[in-house]
Amino acid sequence: MSRSIHVPAGIFDSRPYGFAQVAIVPTPFGNAVHVSGQVAWDADQNIVGAGDIGRQLEKSLENLAVALQSVGAKLDQVGALRLYIKQSHMHEGKAISGALKAMFGDRPPCSTWIGVPSLADDEFLVEVEPSPVFLAREAHLDRESEAHRAAD
Repeated sequence: MSRSIHVPAGIFDSRPYGFAQVAIVPTPFGNAVHVSGQVAWDADQNIVGAGDIGRQLEKSLENLAVALQSVGAKLDQVGALRLYIKQSHMHEGKAISGALKAMFGDRPPCSTWIGVPSLADDEFLVEVEPSPVFLAREAHLDRESEAHRAAD
């Protein structure tokens, strides 16, 4: 078996840019769900929270939740997050922490904050990249078949 991709409804279709939003990779232990880094774009590629890193992080995490939900996973299954934060906004730790607490409450994943000079669009202030989420293969087969049909 090889990697399959999924095109979640509610976030932009990234295939024209040469990458998938969600890729499912079979392993001997179940399916590994990989999600591309999520930013503060809505489904029509409009920026949400221009200039506001807290709101952009909230939208990025909402997009991550939509991507995971599309294959039967949840945010609380994410073990770790990498936050790529525009260097000019690294000092806004309070807003970043507030957005993480609002989404995860008292059960946050591990996280690494990485300051970067820029992201894919000048308006992006943060990008969220989750660790893979693992699903039992049996529970995921129907969704994987639907993903193949949606990608075709």
